[in-house]
Formats: sequence, C-alpha cells, structure tokens
Amino acid sequence: MRKPSSPLYELTLVRVKEFLREPEAVFWTFLFPILLAICLGLAFRDKPADRTPVGVLEGPGSAELAARLSKSPGLTVRTYTEAAGGNALRSGKISLLLLPGPVFKLDPTRPDARLARLEVEDALRGANDRPATKIEEMKEPGARYIDFLIPGILGMNVLMAMWGLGFPIVNARLRNLLKRLSATPMKRWHYLLAQILARLFYLPIEVFAILGFARIAFDITVRGSVLALWALLLTGVFAFSGVGLLIAARTRTIEGLSGLMNLVMLPMWLLSGVFFSYERFPDAALPFIRALPLTALNDGLRAVINGGATLGEVTVSLAILAAWGLVTFVASVKLFVWK
Repeated sequence: MRKPSSPLYELTLVRVKEFLREPEAVFWTFLFPILLAICLGLAFRDKPADRTPVGVLEGPGSAELAARLSKSPGLTVRTYTEAAGGNALRSGKISLLLLPGPVFKLDPTRPDARLARLEVEDALRGANDRPATKIEEMKEPGARYIDFLIPGILGMNVLMAMWGLGFPIVNARLRNLLKRLSATPMKRWHYLLAQILARLFYLPIEVFAILGFARIAFDITVRGSVLALWALLLTGVFAFSGVGLLIAARTRTIEGLSGLMNLVMLPMWLLSGVFFSYERFPDAALPFIRALPLTALNDGLRAVINGGATLGEVTVSLAILAAWGLVTFVASVKLFVWK
C-alpha cells in the first residue's frame, strides 16, 4: 500500500491547483504586471528630447519670426490666427503663444510653458543681447492636468458599463434564471437591449456627480455643446454595453467573466489616454489606439468639455462608438445562450 501523503502537502497541492483554475487570479498575478510594463515601457521609452510646441500669431513679420524660431532644435513652431491660437493654448496643443512686441502669452503654472519661454528667448537672442519681452499671464481652462484628467475619468466610468452588464447576466445563468426566461415569448434581443436601457437610467446621476464635483472643486465647466456631450455619453454607453454583452453571451462562470473583462478593459485603461496622452506611444500604434472606443470617447469628451466643440466636430468619435456598439450588439444577439 502507498504510504499516505502528508496533510500539509495535500492541502498545499489542492490550493495550487485551485489557484491555477482561477483565470482572474492568474491574470492579475502573472499577466497584468507584464502588460503594464509593456504599455508604460512603450509610452515612456527612451527617445530624443521632445520639441516644445509654440505658436506665432499671424500678422506682419510673423513668417520671418516663425522661420527664426524654427531653427531652434527644441521648438516646434506653428502659425495661428488670434482665435485659433487662443484655443490651441487653452487645449494644451501649444505651450506658449508669441504676440507682436514680442509678448509671451502663457500659463505660468505649466512647467512646459516656462521651458517654452526659455527656448523662445534663446532663439530670439542676438549675439550679445537679450530680447526685451513682455509676459501676458493666462491661466487657460483646459491647460491644467486636472482639465485633461476629468474627461478621462468620465470616459472610464462609462467604460464600466461592460462589467455592470456582464456580471448580472453570468450570475443569472449560474442560478438557472436565464433558463427559465427562455421558456417565455421573450426574444434574446429584448433581454439584451433591456440591460442597456437599464444602464442608461444611472448615467445622468454619474455624469452630474463627476462634473458637479469638477465644477465645485476645480472650476471646470463644459465649454462646448451640451447636446454633443450627451450624444457622446449615450453612444459610449451603447458601445461598451455591446462589448460587455458580447463577453457575457456564452460565459458560464464569474471567474471566466472577470478574466475576459480584464483582458479587454486593461489595454484601454492604459492606451486610451485616461491618465496621460496616448501621443506618447509609437506612431505605428496610434491608428489602432484611436480606433479603440475609449479613445474615441475620451477625445470627444475633451473636445467638448475643454475645447468648446459642437456636435458636428465630434462626428468621428460618434461614428467610432456607434460602429463598436452596433457590431458587438448584433454579435451578442447571435451568440447569446440562455443556459
């Protein structure tokens, strides 16, 4: 007869096997650190020093001034009209706007603005003289990091519709509730669309809570079209709900659902510009990143909240979100099983 194994050995072996059968635990322990390192490594990889973007106001002598500044290896120079230049400074596309005089129009609270000022002064300096300049301080809404962050947080909150729809469906399948519903005259698309409509009930509460706090705490207001804002949010809920329904269409366990949700959501958290600009990633990856639904939503929200965009100016973002929602919802209806 085989000698009985030690209880400690058997218990340890059982726990190891249990761990390996939990996709969520395996994902967060082994795959998450690797994916995080890859994404952040690409975003903050070694590369040549960034060129600071500055603007020159159109007018007499602006072409000559822009040409002189363009000789600086640390500057990227663009020429703007007065309205476009103010918008570029407000949205953070440029760090400094150079007016006739010369006058430096900048936000002194931004570190990149101080660097831009030094670079421009150095480019304008003659052989032995320092240029006489005037500083026009401008703390533009949309130029602060918190202005960048709030739309990203709002977009990430809409993304959570995936989990909010996927969990109840898989839980109902585990409890055989879906099996009972299959005996009714209800169609699959009735059930799935009802999940999306129920998710929309909570959307106004979430939006007013986040934007209300941002208004009180950071003086952030919606500068653009309110209609465009709600169109983006509603289409975003439809897109992420469709993805969540597709994941839950055939998933039979909560552990399997958690692993698949994390696998889909994590890349968007890291790539789609929630916490930092996705422009830091390699140029070859940008078309793929811009095609992600969270990227489209974040870009659209920032254009409306910080840039004052209208409904017509966010049609690309709306089209991307609508395409994701339509394709995934149709696929989820086709693949959905009650049991």
